[in-house]
Order: sequence, then C-alpha cells, then structure tokens
Amino acid sequence: MTERISKSARKRRFKQEEEGAEEIALLSDKDLKNFPGSKDLKNAIIACRGLKGGARKRQIKYLAKIMRSEEVDEILYFLADKKGSQLKNNIVHKEAERLRDVIINEAIDDRQDCLQHGLVWEPDWSGEEIDAAVDRYSFDEGDLRKSVYQYVRTRIHGHYREVFRILKAAVEKDEFQRRVECQ
Repeated sequence: MTERISKSARKRRFKQEEEGAEEIALLSDKDLKNFPGSKDLKNAIIACRGLKGGARKRQIKYLAKIMRSEEVDEILYFLADKKGSQLKNNIVHKEAERLRDVIINEAIDDRQDCLQHGLVWEPDWSGEEIDAAVDRYSFDEGDLRKSVYQYVRTRIHGHYREVFRILKAAVEKDEFQRRVECQ
C-alpha cells in the first residue's frame, strides 16, 4: 500500500512503541530469562532498572528504538501471555481503523473523480488500497465494497461501522493465524 503516513500518525506509532517498551522495562529477572528479545534488548531492559525521572524516559525511548529493529510480534505475544498486555489488541484495532479510513478516502476520491468527469460511480470501482487489502486479508470483497459504496453515497454512519467490522474481523483472523504459526 502506498499511503503517506502523517507526522502525527508517526508520533502516535512511536508513542505506542514506547508504551510497549515501558511494559518490557518492568519485566522481572524470571520473565527476562524466557523473553524472546535479543541480548541488546535484554541489556537495555536491565539498564532501565535503577533509573528514575528523565534518565528512565530516555532509556525507555532507547529501548523502543531497539525494539523497532527486532521482531516485535513475538515480544507482544510474550507480553500478552505473561502480563496480560493489551498492546497487540490495540495494534490490531488501529490497523483496522487505518484500513477503513484509507479505503473510504480512496472511494470518496474515486467518486469525486467520476462526478467531475460526468460518469456514474459504480460499487466495483478500482482502487489501489482496496485491492491491496483484498490481497492481504481474507474477507468477502463484495460485502466490503457494498458497505463502502453505501457509506460514500449516503454518509450513514451504520455503513461506516460495518466497514470497520468487516476489516477488523479480517485483521483479527490474520493476526490469529500469524500467532498460531509463531507457536
């Protein structure tokens, strides 16, 4: 997908990564033995232990930076299993929201383009984002297109929620399959 990520979206993503790093920094020695992260990550976690205030915040940011270079899924699964962390669920939710917004914005743009050229906008419009979502996730494309089409035409919020439900179910299913493969 070729979407442009805004500065605010990048900040939100970094903030989310820092929340994960903060949770990781609280791991005990016992949990750290089973932790799936690298030696560098484990050393950074240990370095966080005696720090307070601004030094701890800087170390958490450094820990988040190290996490970005590693396989984060295993770490988030570990946190969810051992500590009941909701970070992975939040990431799945945000991905479904992002997909919904990208697809609906693409549909709105396509409809505007059709109106400007005097064409009738059809539910089977072609779009890069919806095609990429169909390739990546498994869901009924017809239901999604119908809901997006209805929302763009009427702006009834029920259709907007239906688009989200379809996409969230697809993202959750994909996440479940990835988690099963990791175990």
